[in-house]
Amino acid sequence: MTPPRAQPPAFDVEPLGESALLLRFGERIDAASNARVHAAVGALRAAALPGLVDIVPAYASLALHYEPAAWNEGGTAPWRRLADAVRGALATAVDAPMPSTRTVDVPVCYGGEHGPDLDALATTLGLDAASVAARHACGDYRVAMLGFAPGFPYLLGLDAALHAPRHARPRTRVPRGSVAIGGAQTGIYPSELPGGWQLIGRTPLVLFDPLREPACLLAPGDVVRFRAITPAAFEAIEREAAR
Repeated sequence: MTPPRAQPPAFDVEPLGESALLLRFGERIDAASNARVHAAVGALRAAALPGLVDIVPAYASLALHYEPAAWNEGGTAPWRRLADAVRGALATAVDAPMPSTRTVDVPVCYGGEHGPDLDALATTLGLDAASVAARHACGDYRVAMLGFAPGFPYLLGLDAALHAPRHARPRTRVPRGSVAIGGAQTGIYPSELPGGWQLIGRTPLVLFDPLREPACLLAPGDVVRFRAITPAAFEAIEREAAR
């Protein structure tokens, strides 16, 4: 997957409580806005600003969690001092490709009990189930952000022919590892959760394990490639992962 080119970041900044800043790079869910977010993440990590505890990217915004005491000097509100430092750190950002961190292979068993919505979705889209699975598996996807639940990846790059609305009535229980489509996005449920996305398959990989380091299998900026597997392969990988 060729990374989208990150433009010099233009953003708005506002306090988010007493120990966080919110940087807004736009209002749209698109690759260009997300590329600017991740370019800013790289620049801020390189700047190593004091008291910066965590950097949390979203689709078109970035939350910066910080220690107010590190910026509590000079009679100016800490968030304003940090905001000035952030603007300075990002002022030198240039139009360059957003760096890829890594590519992660995700095996998926499409359809059947693992993808209960695949057949109906294919009919709605005017395709057959095999074509939907093949189109989904041949794409390269970038993890735009993690959200909704720990480890849930929102993935950009879904073929426009596969865009589909969420269910009007969400399920109360979606199995862990379910691979789904919601609007123009695809994603993976990291644990058993309620959800209204179209379930087209399931991966035996464990996306979130609080006892693992790191707990989340995927990280913002990662590239995901799905690989179709058989039900037998699903069971084998699942058994191996349980050991």
